Amino acid sequence: MSYRFLLDLALILLSTKLLGIVTRKIQMPQVVGALLAGLILGPAMLNILSETQFIAQISELGVIVILFAAGMGTDIQELKSSGWSGFLVALCGVLVPLGMGTLLAWTAGRTGLISSGSFLEDVFVGTILTATSVSITVETLKELGKLDTKVGRTILAAALIDDVLGLIALTLVSALAGEKTSMILVLGKIVLFFVFAFVAGFLAVKFFNWMVSRADGKNLRRYPVLAFVLCLLMAYCAEQFFGVADIIGAYAAGLAVACTPKAKYIESKFEPLSYLLVTPVFFASVGISADISGTGGKTMVFSLLLLALAIVSKIIGCGLGAKLCHFSGHECVQVGVGMACRGEVALIVANRGMAMGVLSQAMMTPVIITVVGCAVLTPVMLKLVFRGEPEPEMEQNPLADHYGETEQLDIVAERLLKENRDLMEPSGSGRHEESKKGDA
Repeated sequence: MSYRFLLDLALILLSTKLLGIVTRKIQMPQVVGALLAGLILGPAMLNILSETQFIAQISELGVIVILFAAGMGTDIQELKSSGWSGFLVALCGVLVPLGMGTLLAWTAGRTGLISSGSFLEDVFVGTILTATSVSITVETLKELGKLDTKVGRTILAAALIDDVLGLIALTLVSALAGEKTSMILVLGKIVLFFVFAFVAGFLAVKFFNWMVSRADGKNLRRYPVLAFVLCLLMAYCAEQFFGVADIIGAYAAGLAVACTPKAKYIESKFEPLSYLLVTPVFFASVGISADISGTGGKTMVFSLLLLALAIVSKIIGCGLGAKLCHFSGHECVQVGVGMACRGEVALIVANRGMAMGVLSQAMMTPVIITVVGCAVLTPVMLKLVFRGEPEPEMEQNPLADHYGETEQLDIVAERLLKENRDLMEPSGSGRHEESKKGDA
């Protein structure tokens, strides 16, 4: 047995964390640093790391955990109360990039700019562009003091619905890619999966509620374990029996867990698993697997076109949705720019397409350039479109508070541990003095 995988893991974790810190210092998401770590250490540059079966399996588990955590972080009540404006912005922000991305890939393939395998691959490129990563937008809006405004609230609500709509689009495309039978059978399997997911989720919520009522606040560790079992089983069933991507099953499991009384506790326990192992390995593996050896002028031209279209399509789509909700022209642009950033979901969709053989290996380079480019350009554009505005009218925004919960929990946990240490020190010294008197 070779123990090389231990060295590979150590290098991945160290490099992703160091470069993640660097990218965050320059106001970019840490996912960009993890991507760069994979590119630098992988075959593209230093060739220290290569894609092994072990890394591929941990990477797949990482995708499942990311989507499971995303499902747990989706508040169903907030989703219901996000309003008509959030839904319209999200819907237009999915349909327009899907159509424009598909058209770009189809045109590029027919003109020889890229080698396109099939129309399904063109649709997959469009599906990649539907995803929105709002984390960097949140940080920028916080800095500008615009997070608790009408525009900020709409962006966060639309991003919440955008994830759901994007995953539904991925479900349809991946099911079509995996089946060689009729469209009716494919759609029938998708409907059956959603029925299965609803029933399984309903039973899981009932079971968790029953456990909570009998546990009397004890044995809390059983909840994260059983939640993870539910996640893995639903991911397996989605892939094995319904021809739907395993990550959709994981997301559905996360939605079910989000409806239980222990949702926040379970979510907090998954954070260490995510950032300590599986998430860094997934993002690094994307960089490691990126093939830039054959990147030529045509590929770079397509990459820049894809980057430009990724931004423009969100501005047009989300701006159109905002306009239908009677936003001003300037506010429509602000909403569109706020939704333009791409991140982990785009990479997950692209990775899924490669695993299914629908998306070619060469397409990963334009996708990575698009993700990095959007992460760099979004905060710059946000500052430009909000420049010179008067002090905004603040609105209550519970969605904005959600993005700071993890960091706040870490701070509180550290504070409690420090207080515990402070309390233990005097009592420990007191017991020591008493033992000395007893010996005397």
